[in-house]
Amino acid sequence: MLTKRGWDAIVSIVSAVIAIALVFLFPPATAARTAIALAAIGLFVVGYALIGRDAIEPPRAAWRYPAFLSVAAVAAGIGAGAAPFMAMLQTLAYPLVWVIGDSRRRGIGGSAVIAGSVFVGASFGYGPSLDSLLAGGTTAVFSLSFAIAIGLWIARIAEYGEERERLLAELTAAQTEVEALSRERGASAERERLARDIHDTLAQTLAGLVIFAERAGRQSREGQTDAAATTIATVEQVARDALAESRALVARTAAVPREPAFGAAVERLIERFREHGTARIALDTAGVQGELDREAQVVLLRCLQEALSNVTKHAGAAKVTVRVEVGEEGAAVLEVRDDGRGFETSRPGSGFGLEGMRERVALAGGGFDVASTPGDGTTLTVRLPPVPHDAHGEAVPLTSVTTDDAAADAVRMKGDPA
Repeated sequence: MLTKRGWDAIVSIVSAVIAIALVFLFPPATAARTAIALAAIGLFVVGYALIGRDAIEPPRAAWRYPAFLSVAAVAAGIGAGAAPFMAMLQTLAYPLVWVIGDSRRRGIGGSAVIAGSVFVGASFGYGPSLDSLLAGGTTAVFSLSFAIAIGLWIARIAEYGEERERLLAELTAAQTEVEALSRERGASAERERLARDIHDTLAQTLAGLVIFAERAGRQSREGQTDAAATTIATVEQVARDALAESRALVARTAAVPREPAFGAAVERLIERFREHGTARIALDTAGVQGELDREAQVVLLRCLQEALSNVTKHAGAAKVTVRVEVGEEGAAVLEVRDDGRGFETSRPGSGFGLEGMRERVALAGGGFDVASTPGDGTTLTVRLPPVPHDAHGEAVPLTSVTTDDAAADAVRMKGDPA
């Protein structure tokens, strides 16, 4: 919609063009009629400047519409009565009536008033006759029909624009709400990830520290000084591990090494559980043919650590078999089988371990399965999909496992993965 300045320019230019054409191209029969016609143009311009202009944009005073309509109707009627060419004044009167009226009802009603005024002026300006009545009626009917059609069309466009503006505002508000929800979701996911990290690293190490400390205290009370010293040395090492793990959670800066470091990390992790557990642990890596993506290494190490911890704490197993397979395309399988007491998989667990592993594997796009029967051992299987590659043949990281996870484990893999 045009602003006040836009309408100022239009009214000024069109009025000047009508006045010039009236004087030089289509002059009335007498100079008096020319003067009356010019006065009608002046009346219209003054009415616009004093009344109509301030009603172009809201807020609009209620009295301005009928006042301007009256002035415009009088100017158009007097002008059309003085000179037939003055019917051109309708080109200004009709759109201004629609803009200032600001509704379909007022636009149509105002257009009818302008058309009726022009009809009266054109029909009786040179004296009533059949020809003047026909000419005035034809002009009024066609101009009124055109004005109503254009006015309704423009009103529809204006309403469509307002509707789009409203929808855009609603969309913007919805996007803002979605962004807020995404931030909340991201914060929740980060809290869950930190919970898994703490459970898989510090919590397990500190739990082992408590166990070894209790053992050292019991051995000391029983006079087993050599055994107590050995246990104290183990406590010291586990405490150092806890310190390294806490630093890893904070640092998250080192890059994850490739396959050789992963294999060494797996062996060190198993060796740790061999030293401090009673079960015999066998490692089978004959199926390793390709390289693992660094995020896949993180997932498998976490799951292996949690599985061996569960075996040590709950299974009472005598033998554990760990099998790692890595395909040429990067697909990986981790299987941990024990001959322990087993459990009922249909019963919900009270711990975070299995559920944390399941969520971690799901985030990596893999599959997680636990098969167990009371008294017949447990088999835990983790399957990770092949590593995708981009157009240049470079491995694309698993998007659902964050780089922070990988960085933390990289620091850990330099020392001890447990």
